[in-house]
Amino acid sequence: MPHLFVAVTAHGYGHLAQVAPVVTELKRRLPDLEISLQGHMAPAFAKARLPAGYRHIPLAADVPLPMDGPLTTRWAEGLADYVAFDLDYPTHQARQRRLFEQTRPDLVLADIPWLPLDVARSMGISCAGLCSLSWYDILVESPVGDQLPAALAQRMQRAYSGADLFLRPAPSMPMSWLRNGCDIGPIAQPHSRDPQRLRERVGRPVVNERLVLMQFGGTGCLQLGGAPRLMDGVHLLSPDADAGRGRDDLTLIDAEGGTVLEVLASCDALITKPGYGTFAEAACNGIPVLSVERKDWPESRWLVDWLAAQVPMREISASDFAAGQIREPLAELLAEGIAEPVAPTGVAEAADLLIDLLK
Repeated sequence: MPHLFVAVTAHGYGHLAQVAPVVTELKRRLPDLEISLQGHMAPAFAKARLPAGYRHIPLAADVPLPMDGPLTTRWAEGLADYVAFDLDYPTHQARQRRLFEQTRPDLVLADIPWLPLDVARSMGISCAGLCSLSWYDILVESPVGDQLPAALAQRMQRAYSGADLFLRPAPSMPMSWLRNGCDIGPIAQPHSRDPQRLRERVGRPVVNERLVLMQFGGTGCLQLGGAPRLMDGVHLLSPDADAGRGRDDLTLIDAEGGTVLEVLASCDALITKPGYGTFAEAACNGIPVLSVERKDWPESRWLVDWLAAQVPMREISASDFAAGQIREPLAELLAEGIAEPVAPTGVAEAADLLIDLLK
């Protein structure tokens, strides 16, 4: 049976969420497909996103960028971690090679650590990248981009451009330097919209009350300031326990499994930060978005520009969010209402391209 080896970066669960719909589609088309997952992540999260029967290898293939909450990256510390990883690169290469020798994959799919692509190519194993960014592009466009060692930058570029394919789902950073780049549509896992079921599920049966999902992902939590109640006729839902401190208008929802995606599909609006998974899911469910600016993240402008063309959207500053000054933009979004959902065409497009490498 064919064996798909999926390597997910250590920076955030959003990368598994991005690649998972494609893996699921490949499994649908190839029922005997064997799947291995490499990466440090909670088993419950991986189980909720991937087809049953995969093998989880809890071994990091790169290093995460350290964060101060969902919006701020500790760039200097992060660059030091990447440099340290690169200084010990032969050790990481040897470990990855042994892993591939043991598992014998037919295709390595990375989102988006460069090490597995580098080692797969050196071993003659088919390999592909799939991501809306590369760590080379993030680092070179970051506040520490002028400090990025040339040797590390070149190693990343060689690994990414040396893969058989690098799939760029909309919306992606341009990454125009990739000779193997291939643009595809958005990737998401949309759910059926059922507001009545959501009201029953969260115990808010009033039909004319608007339910707004507030979730930021990443590290830590952003707490909405201001009065204990945001505005009449609006109730907040959030998987972040700290978000509910001191609030009378917020219900906690399950952070595990597919609960957040199901709530997103049936809510009236979403409060979040720029991030591929949440933005793509919002667009593919037609959900209006109030986005807290993430100014130091190089990918943000590509995400924001794309989402603003798909659904009603407003941006606010982190200081306005912390002060609770979001009533006006949120009211405008709720007045505009649900948009026509965007089709997640990137799932089938990616599967069409990857299945040839597997076969």
